[in-house]
Amino acid sequence: MQTPISNIRLAAPAIALWLLSAAAGAGEQGGEEPVTFTNDVMAVLSKAGCNMGVCHGNQNGKGGFKLSLRGQDPKVDFATLTRGQLGRRIDRLKPDQSLMLLKPTAGVAHQGGKRFESGSLEYEIVRRWIAGGSPADPPATPKLVRIEASPAELVLIEPADTVQLSVRAWFDDGSRRDVTRLAVYEAANPIVSVEAGGLVHGLGSGQTTILVRYLDQQVPVRLAFVPARPGFVWSDPPPKNYIDEHVFARLRGLRMNPSELTGDSEFVRRAYLDTLGISPTADEARAFLADERPDKRGRLIDELVERPEFADWWALKWSDLLRNEEKVLDRKGVQAFHNWIRAGIEQDKPLDRFVHELVAARGSTYTSPAANFYRANRDPIARAEAAAQLFLGLRLQCAKCHNHPFDRWTQDDYYGWAGFFARVQYKIIENRRRDENDGHEFDGEQVVWMADRGEVADPRSGQDAAPAFLGSATPEASQDMDRLEQLAEWISGDNRFFAQAQANRIWYHLLGRGIVEPIDDFRATNPPVNPPLLAALTEDFAAHGFSLKHLVRTIMQSRTYQLSALPNETNAEDEENFSRAAVVRLSAEQLLDCLHLAAGVPPKFSGYPSGLRAGQLPGVGVERRRREETPASEKFLVLFGKPPRLLTCECERSAETTLKQTFQLISGPTINNLLTRPGNRIERLLAEGRSTAGMVDELYFAALSRPPSAEELSAMVEYVEQAESRRQALEDVLWGLLNSKEFLLRR
Repeated sequence: MQTPISNIRLAAPAIALWLLSAAAGAGEQGGEEPVTFTNDVMAVLSKAGCNMGVCHGNQNGKGGFKLSLRGQDPKVDFATLTRGQLGRRIDRLKPDQSLMLLKPTAGVAHQGGKRFESGSLEYEIVRRWIAGGSPADPPATPKLVRIEASPAELVLIEPADTVQLSVRAWFDDGSRRDVTRLAVYEAANPIVSVEAGGLVHGLGSGQTTILVRYLDQQVPVRLAFVPARPGFVWSDPPPKNYIDEHVFARLRGLRMNPSELTGDSEFVRRAYLDTLGISPTADEARAFLADERPDKRGRLIDELVERPEFADWWALKWSDLLRNEEKVLDRKGVQAFHNWIRAGIEQDKPLDRFVHELVAARGSTYTSPAANFYRANRDPIARAEAAAQLFLGLRLQCAKCHNHPFDRWTQDDYYGWAGFFARVQYKIIENRRRDENDGHEFDGEQVVWMADRGEVADPRSGQDAAPAFLGSATPEASQDMDRLEQLAEWISGDNRFFAQAQANRIWYHLLGRGIVEPIDDFRATNPPVNPPLLAALTEDFAAHGFSLKHLVRTIMQSRTYQLSALPNETNAEDEENFSRAAVVRLSAEQLLDCLHLAAGVPPKFSGYPSGLRAGQLPGVGVERRRREETPASEKFLVLFGKPPRLLTCECERSAETTLKQTFQLISGPTINNLLTRPGNRIERLLAEGRSTAGMVDELYFAALSRPPSAEELSAMVEYVEQAESRRQALEDVLWGLLNSKEFLLRR
C-alpha cells in the first residue's frame, strides 16, 4: 500500500511551450515533432468526448457526422474528416474557420456545447494539423503500445483530498510521452471529480476506480479517501490463514477494524446455509452449541463439505449457469445433466477437468450428459460468449459490434474466439414438443457432433475468422484438428483467466461478494478490490488440483468468513473490503426448504417424489401444456428469484424484495399450509406432551438455530398459555419466527 500524500496542486501550464513541444507530440527528449492524426488529433477527439456513444460515436452519428466509437478506427475517422461532405469540416487555407475548430469552441452553433477553448492545447493540436495540410500519417508513425498512470493505487487520509495523476505513453519505436493533459479520466462513482489535467478531488469518503484512457489503451487507478479517525487503533485480530493476512492488511491501510467473530448460533446457521443450502436441524444446532471443543468450527466445516447435501447445493449453482432447464434440454436431458454435475461435485472432480469435459463434450445428450452444454447454446456466438463468461470470467458481448470500450478485446478477438465453436452440429433423433408453434422447445434425444467444415464469418469483411485464443498465441490449426479438444486443453490448462475466475466465483458464493465484482467481468478497468488476496486464492486453488472442497474449507476456516455482520464505528459504511459478514436474503430454494424444515413438513413438487427438496430439483420446473396450473411451490420459487436459466450468468438470479413476497410470507398459501398441515412439527410437539417452554424452545431452534432469550421465552410462554387454542397460539409463534429478519436473512 502506498503511503498517503498531502494535497497536490496542478501547476498552471505554460501553454505556449506546451503547444510547440512534448504534449503536442514531442518525445521526452524534447524537440518539436509533426502532429499526427492517429496519435494527436484522435487523442483530442477522445478528450473532447466527440467520439463517445452519446455524441458522434453513436451508431448513427449526430448531425450527419459520424466517428468510430471511442476512436477504434482512426482510418475511417480520417477519411470522414478529410473526405466526407467534400472535406467541408476542414479549411486548410483558413484553419481557424474550420468546422473542426468552430464547433467545439462554440464559434458556431453546436448541439454538443463547448468542448474546449480557443487557444487551448486541444485547439492548437487540431489547428497545427489542419494548417499542415491535414496529412495522413506517414508509414513510420509510431504505434501506441501501452500507457501507465501514476499513482496506480493510493490511500488518502483526511485532510488529504486531492491527487495529481500522471500518465505516460509508450510507443513501439521506444519513445514515450507525458500524455496527462490529453488522457481521458472517467470515475466509477461520484465521490470524486477529475479536472482535465488529471487533478482528482475527493468529494467524500469511500473508494473509487478512475478509468484512464489514451487512444486505444486504458488502465485503472484505484483511490481510497479515508476519514482521519484520529483515535483509530488497529485491533490486531489474529489471522487464521493467508486469507486473513491479506484482508487485514487492506483493512489496516484503510484505518478500518474488522468486526468481531460471530457467535456460535449465527455461525452454525451460516455454515449450513452456505455449504448445504439448508439450515441445521434443531438437534444439530443444539449439539453444536453444546460442543465445548475449541476446534469445533473447523470440525463442522470438514463434516459439511462431505455431506451429500453439499453436492446438491453446488450442483444447483452449476445447473443455473449451464442452463439446465426442460424447455431446451427436455426432462430426461435435465435429469442426466444434473446427475453428471452432482456426481462430479460429490467426487470432488477437479474443476479444470470438469470444465474440460464440458468444453470437449459431444455425443448423445442422454448418455453423454456434458453434451447438454451445447444443446442449450445453439449457435457459435452463444457458445463463445457463454464459454468466455462462465469459464474465464470475460464478458465479450461488447466486442461483437465494436472493439470493447472498457477492455482489450477487439472484434478480431471476438470472432476468432467464436471460430472454435463453428463446427458443432446436432442430430435430432426425435422432437416430441408439446407446443408445435414453439421452435425453441425440444423434447427428445439429440446427438452433438463435430463437422469437418464450417467457419464463423467476420461480418465486417465477410471472410472466415481463424480460431484464436483470447490473450495468447494460438497454435496453427490443421483442417483435421479437434477444435473443441484444443480449446478445452487451453481453457483448463495453465490459464490465469480460468483459475482466477473460478476462485473468485467460489469466494462470492461464501462471502456474498466477489473480489472482482461482477464476478464474471474480469478486465483491467474492473480491478479486484484486493489483488494480493485474489492472487493467493488463485495460487492455492491451482496448487490443490482445483478442488472445490479444498477452497471452500480454506475460505470458511478463515477469520474473515467467520466475522460478525454487526458493524463497528470504523466499518459501518464498508461494502467491499470484507470487514464484516454480508447480510443477504435467503435464496428461493433456501427459503422454501428452510420453511419446510422449520415446520417439520416434507416438501412436494409436481412430478417428483415427496421429500425432494427445492435445492435438489434438477431443473427449473416441469414443462406443462398451456393452461395447466402451476403448483404453489413452483410459483413460490419464481416469486423469490429462482432463475429461468436463459443466461449463463449469476446475475439472472434475483435477490430483490417485492411487495408480493411480503404477502406470500404473511398470508400466502405456502406458509399457511405449512402451519396448519396435519402431522407438522407443532402437532407432534403437542402429541409428545412437552411443556410450553419446551415447545417454544424447539420452535426457536428449528427456525433460528438458537434458544429463545429469557425475555422471548417468558413472553411466548405467557402468550401460548393464555390463548384459547394452544395449537393456534403455537402457529402464531412459528409464524412470527418465519417472518422475522433473523430467519429470512443469512447473516
